[in-house]
Amino acid sequence: MQYHIEGMDCASCVGKIERALIRMPGVSDVQLNFATQKLELILAPDTNTEIKDIEKTIKRLGFGVSASTDQENEVGIEGSQAAVDDLRWWQTIKGRQVIGTGLLMSAAYVLSLIFPEYGAWAFIAAVAIGVLPFARKAFALASAGSPFSIEMLMSIAAIGALIIGEAEEAAAVVFLFSVGELLESVAADRARAGIKALSSLVPKTAILLDAQGQQRQVAATSLQVNDKVLVRPGDRVSADGVILQGISSLDESPVTGESVPVAKTIDDDVFAGSINVDGVLQVRVEKTAADNTIARIIELVEQAQASKAPTARFIETFSHYYTPIVMALAALVIIIPPLLMGGEWATWLYRGLALLLIACPCALVLSTPAAIASGLAVGARHGLLIKGGNVMELVGQVSTVAFDKTGTLTEGKPRVTDVIGFTIAHTDAEGEDKLLALFASVDSASSHPLAQAIVDHAKAAKVNIPDASNASATAGKAVYATVAGRTLSIGSSVYVAEKVVLSPEQQVQIETLQNDGKTVSILFDEQTGEALGLVALRDELREDAQQAIAQLNNMNVRSVMLTGDNSRTAKALASQLDIEWKAELLPEDKLRLLSEMQENSKIAMIGDGINDAPALATADVGVAMGSGTDVAIETADIALLKSRVMDVANLIALSRATMRNIHQNVIFALGLKGIFLITTVLGITGLWIAVLADTGATVLVTLNALRLLRFKGVS
Repeated sequence: MQYHIEGMDCASCVGKIERALIRMPGVSDVQLNFATQKLELILAPDTNTEIKDIEKTIKRLGFGVSASTDQENEVGIEGSQAAVDDLRWWQTIKGRQVIGTGLLMSAAYVLSLIFPEYGAWAFIAAVAIGVLPFARKAFALASAGSPFSIEMLMSIAAIGALIIGEAEEAAAVVFLFSVGELLESVAADRARAGIKALSSLVPKTAILLDAQGQQRQVAATSLQVNDKVLVRPGDRVSADGVILQGISSLDESPVTGESVPVAKTIDDDVFAGSINVDGVLQVRVEKTAADNTIARIIELVEQAQASKAPTARFIETFSHYYTPIVMALAALVIIIPPLLMGGEWATWLYRGLALLLIACPCALVLSTPAAIASGLAVGARHGLLIKGGNVMELVGQVSTVAFDKTGTLTEGKPRVTDVIGFTIAHTDAEGEDKLLALFASVDSASSHPLAQAIVDHAKAAKVNIPDASNASATAGKAVYATVAGRTLSIGSSVYVAEKVVLSPEQQVQIETLQNDGKTVSILFDEQTGEALGLVALRDELREDAQQAIAQLNNMNVRSVMLTGDNSRTAKALASQLDIEWKAELLPEDKLRLLSEMQENSKIAMIGDGINDAPALATADVGVAMGSGTDVAIETADIALLKSRVMDVANLIALSRATMRNIHQNVIFALGLKGIFLITTVLGITGLWIAVLADTGATVLVTLNALRLLRFKGVS
C-alpha cells in the first residue's frame, strides 16, 4: 500500500504515525518519508484490518491521507498536492486554527474589558474551545502509542493553568501554540521545496508524431518506448531519448547542473527536462516517464532522505529518554518544593506545567533530518547525487581521496597519437593501415575506452577492419581474438614484456612515448611470440583537475591517483597535478591499496562507476563520475552528474557544512530548552515563554537548516 500524508510539520510526526500503524493487526514494513510525505506499508491479505481502517487511524491522528495504488492515482495525488501547495497560509487548516484561536482570545479580552466580572469566564470559554482539537488529537495519539506528544503536554499545561486560575495565560498558550504549529508547517513546506522543484522540471505534455508525421499533443506520462516526439526551440524535452533528426544546443542544467548548453545532433542522447535552445528536433523515446533520468534522480533523493544518518538515529534514541526525564523533573518541581520546603502548591504547579512544554523534543528530533534534507536537495541541484543521510555524514569525514585516472582525472576520451609497426618501416603508410586494422579487429569486441578509441580511429581513417572471432579478455592485462586464423593479443608494455622479447630500439620507442604521458598498447602474435607494433594514445586531463586537487590540498584532504596504466604515463600526469600516484595496478591491487589506506583514514574512491565497481564498493564512500550513465547513478554511494573533478571538493565542503549545521541545530534546540528550564524553575519565565521556547527552537532549527540551500560550493 502507498499513501500520501498531509500535515506533517516535524520529524516526530513520522514516529507518531508509524507507531500507530505498526500496532494494527496485519500491518508491517511501515516506512514514512517526512521529506516527500510518502507512506509505504504491507497489509497482509488474511487480516481483519481493512484499507479504510488504516486511513481512519491516520485521520484520527490529525493528518490528511490519500491512497496511491497506481499511476493514475499518483497523477491525481500530484494534482491534489499541487492544489494544497497553492493555498495561502490562512486557507490551510492550521491557518484557520490560528485565526480562530486569535479571534476567541480577542473576544475574551474585549469581554473582560466590558464585563470585568465575567472576564475570567470568557477566557475559560476561549481556552476550552481553542484547546479542544489539540486535546482530541492528544488522546488519539496516546491511544495509538504516543503518550508524550506535544499536543498532550500543551493540553495538560493549558487545562492546569485554568485549574490554578491563570485563564488569560492559558489562552495565550493555546494561541501561541497554534501560531507555532503554523510556522512549523510553513517551514516544513519550504524544506520540501527541493524535490518539488525537481519534479516540476519535466513537462506535463509532449508533441507525439505518428507514422504519417502528424502532430498530436499528449500527456508526457503516456509516452512509450520507441514513440517519436517533436521538440521545438524553447520546449523542454519530454522524455529521455535519442535524436533522430535535427541539430540543436540543449541546456541540460536542470538535469546535470551544467550551465553551458551542449551541442547535440543525430544519435546523441537527450534527457527529459533539458531545454531545447535553437533547432527543431525529432526524438525517439528510450525511457518511459517513470524511468527517465529525472524520475530516477527524484527516487534516489527520496530514498536518501528516508535513510537516517547515524546522528539522526542517536538523537531519536536520545529523545525517547529526554521527554520522560523532563516530565519526571516537572513532576518533582510540582511536588518537592511544597512538601519539603513549604512552597505554594499553585506557584510550583504553574512552574511544573511550564516545564511540561519544554519537554517536547520536536526541535531536537528535527535538528538532523532538516539539515540532511536541505543538504541533499542543494546537492541534487548542483549535480551531486548523494544517496542517504549516512553517506552525507560520512563523506565529510573523508581524509583521503583515491582517484581512478581514465575518465575521472582525464576526459576519458583517449585519442590515437601514434601508430608504429615493428616489422615494417613506420613510414610505410599502407603497412600502418594494415597494423591499425588488426588492432581494431582485436579491440572491436572490447568496451574499454582505449579499445574504443582505436576502433574509432580506424573507422575515421576508413580502414577496412577484418572480422574477429573467439574474442576474450583478462581484466587489467590483455584482450585476445582470432583474426584470419592468427591468435592475436593486445596488452600493455608490462604484460607484453612477459610474453615476448622486445628489442632495445622498441623499448626506447615505448619509453619515449610514455614519458610524453601517452599510453602504449602493443599487438603481438600469441603463436609466434612476435610483437607486431604499437598504438600510442593520450587522454588529456580534465580542465578543472589541477584546481580540484589544489582545493582538496587546501582542505587537508590527501589525493592519490590509482591507475592500471604504466608508471611513466602516470608520473607524467601526476607531475602536472602535484598528486601522489600508484601505477600498473590490477583491480585486485587497487582493492589491496584501498584496504591498507582504510586502516588509518576514511577513504573516498572516485571512478567511472563501471570498471571501478569493486573499488567503489570497497571504499568507505564510492563516488562515480556520472556522465549520464545508468551504472554510475545506480551503483555508487554518490554520483557527480556534471563529471567535474572540482565537485569532489564541493561534495566534501557540502557534507562539512551540513554537519556544522546539525551541530548548530542541536545546540539551538538543547540550549534554548536548557535556558528556559532554569528560568522556569526560578520563576523568571512562565507558560507562554515556554511555548515560545518550544516553537521558537523548532522554527529556528528549520530556518537554520534552510540556510544550506544557499550553498554555492568552493569553486
